[in-house]
Amino acid sequence: METRVVHNDADSRYELLAGDTTLGVAEYRLLDTAGGQIADFHHTVIDPPHRDRGYGERLVRGALDDARARNLRVRPTCWYVDQFLIEHPAYQDLRA
Repeated sequence: METRVVHNDADSRYELLAGDTTLGVAEYRLLDTAGGQIADFHHTVIDPPHRDRGYGERLVRGALDDARARNLRVRPTCWYVDQFLIEHPAYQDLRA
């Protein structure tokens, strides 16, 4: 299934979309610190009918790629985002 990750700035989340259907979301809080802005990713979920297809990884990868492009550091308070960072060393530089 063709998917895309979209940043929904108004709702502070990234959405994984297939056409007009939202398959899952990665929610964050933007924190201002002396060292710059940090995106605290606190909740990631894929809707139950779409689980176990790799969509969670696709969603988090897209969200982190966008965070990098926006010069944000990442605080992974969501266990899934934390585990993604552990398993993908190329993203370790984002960790706050």
